[in-house]
Amino acid sequence: MLKVAIIGAGAISSAHIESYLKFPDRCKIVAISDSYEDKAWAQIEKFGLEAKGYKNVQDLLAEDIDLVSICTPPYTHASLAVDFMEANKHVLVEKPMASSLEECDLMNDAARRTGKILSVVAQNRFRTPMMKLKAVLDSKLMGEIVHVQVDSFWWRGHCYYDLWWRGTWEKEGGGPTLNHAVHHIDAMLWMNGRPNQVQAFMSNVSHDNAEVEDLSIAMLRFDNGALGQITSSVVHHGEEQQLIFQGAKARVSVPWKVTASTSLSNGFPEKDTDLEKQLHAYYESLPEVIHEGHAGQIDDVLTAIEKNASPLIDGISGRQTLEMITAIYKSASTGKLVELPLEPDDAFYSREGIQANATHFYEKNKSIENFQTLSISTGSDYKA
Repeated sequence: MLKVAIIGAGAISSAHIESYLKFPDRCKIVAISDSYEDKAWAQIEKFGLEAKGYKNVQDLLAEDIDLVSICTPPYTHASLAVDFMEANKHVLVEKPMASSLEECDLMNDAARRTGKILSVVAQNRFRTPMMKLKAVLDSKLMGEIVHVQVDSFWWRGHCYYDLWWRGTWEKEGGGPTLNHAVHHIDAMLWMNGRPNQVQAFMSNVSHDNAEVEDLSIAMLRFDNGALGQITSSVVHHGEEQQLIFQGAKARVSVPWKVTASTSLSNGFPEKDTDLEKQLHAYYESLPEVIHEGHAGQIDDVLTAIEKNASPLIDGISGRQTLEMITAIYKSASTGKLVELPLEPDDAFYSREGIQANATHFYEKNKSIENFQTLSISTGSDYKA
């Protein structure tokens, strides 16, 4: 029975708690820590846990705990993860992995040094449509990928950035490119690999209480000549998210849609119904994910610990996602085409470098300690 601690009792902690509770024979939540201790105890009471509440997270380092879920603001992730791995605990850290590549490297170094598992939350991989789409792409039935489209459309009100740590390069580390599109950028990299060039633009069109962007658009070039585009937004009504892959023979996407074309003698398209049927039949033949979202990832992490194996999403994968996001910020801030990979001597490698060089749109003019606990939107289920 693995003993689990939750660090940070904010809104996303509920997803972790609910997911751990799905595996009562494999793990038990024994502690919740938050700098606002009443929030920790509120979660313990809400979920009926036999756990202790802690105000000082350092008090947990010496406790008999096997795994910690880090659900705190991005700027705290690296120090917490390193401390707990060095204290012989496995770590599951919420997205984004950290707020700089330098911090990611510190975390991955600690994982290698201690032998502890480090997994970065990317719960959308553990959804049936995502897993199926990955398998369809791997089948190569649609031919070589020639274009990728990532639409990470969210909507957040002006007051969203009033929370004390949001909307600053120092503490949140960025806007929707880092904190919302991270899910879809992770999925795109997992499915299609890393581009070699990035050209990006970003703006703040609706939130003058934030230093960071609320809208960005990035253009990508891959080694094979394929192109891609990523839109990251908290100004899109409807909160629609999708990934579209155009192959040489067909188009597939999540939410699931397949369209295939073949050429008439004059070069105009004709529907390739046979390939569409083949792709759809293959998609439908693939198994459903047993545990979806956070529960799927927590199942994966628990299995990795139990079997001394690697999780699906490790710190290397988490770093690759942050490198892509950092390249978008660098290009959008400097107006220059950015080549990947980014090296340690890059001006945007460290948190201090990002703070000094990223575009500051506005100064944060309001700061509140806590919002009333309300439900939050965590994105599409990616079903048609």
